[in-house]
Amino acid sequence: MARAVSNRRMAINTGVAWVLAILIFFPILWTILTSFKTEATAIADPPVFLAFDWTLENYETVQERSNYFRHFMNSVVISVGSTLIGLLIAIPAAWAMAFVPGRQTKNVLMWMLSTKMLPPVGVLVPLYLIFRDYGLLDTRIGLVIVLTLINLPIIVWMLYTYFREIPVDILEAARMDGAGLSSEVLYILTPMAVPGIASTLLLNIILAWNEAFWTLNLTAANAAPLTAFIASYSSPEGLFYAKLSAASTMAIAPILVMGWFSQRQLVRGLTFGAVK
Repeated sequence: MARAVSNRRMAINTGVAWVLAILIFFPILWTILTSFKTEATAIADPPVFLAFDWTLENYETVQERSNYFRHFMNSVVISVGSTLIGLLIAIPAAWAMAFVPGRQTKNVLMWMLSTKMLPPVGVLVPLYLIFRDYGLLDTRIGLVIVLTLINLPIIVWMLYTYFREIPVDILEAARMDGAGLSSEVLYILTPMAVPGIASTLLLNIILAWNEAFWTLNLTAANAAPLTAFIASYSSPEGLFYAKLSAASTMAIAPILVMGWFSQRQLVRGLTFGAVK
C-alpha cells in the first residue's frame, strides 16, 4: 500500500512538473516557430502553429539589416565582465560576513537586498548625467560598471549563503597550520565553494545577458548588446512579429545553449548545502 501511494505521488509530481515545464517553455517555442513564418502568417487569426510554409527570410533580413556578431560580442563582454568583477568584490565581502560577522552584518545584508527594490528609473537621470560627464555613455566599460553594481547584492547574498554552509572548523584548522588570510580564501574556501560560486557565476551571466532597461538607456550603437538588437525591430510603423521573433531567437539562443549544458552545475550549486 505504501509503495502504491509513493508511486502515485511520484506520478502526480512528474505530471505537474511536465505541465509547468510546458507552460514555461511554450512562449519560447512560439517565438522560435514565429521566426520561420512570413509576416502575414505571423499575425494570422486564428494563429497557425505548425501548418505553415517555413522560411528563412526573416533571418536573412535580420543579418542584412544588423551586425549580429557585434551585438553578440558586446553581450559577452558586458555579461561576463560584470560577473567576474562582481565575484572579485563579492567573495571577500561574503567571506567577511559569513566568518567574521559583526553586529550590523544582518542589517548590511538587508540594506544591500533593499537596493534591488529601488525602481531603476528613479536613478536613471543622475546616472545618465554622470555617465555623460565621464564619457561612459554607449561604452562597454560603462555597462560593465552598471551591471556589476546592480547585480552585486545578489552575488554577495548567494555567496554568503554558500559560505555559511562550510564548517568553520576547517578554516580554523588551516589557520592553526599557518594559513594566512589570502591562502584561506584562495586555497581553502574557494575550492570548497566551487559549486556555489559556479552557480552564482552562471546565474549572474544570465541576469546581465537579459538586462534591457540599462542597456537601452545607456547605449546607442557602439556598445549595444543583444537586448538593444531585439528592440531595434520595434518601430513607429508597428511591430514586425516574424522579424522580431527571428531577432529574439538569435539573441536568446546562446544563453539557452549555455543554460542547457550547465544545468547540472547550476542545480548542484543552487542546492549546495541544502542537505547536511
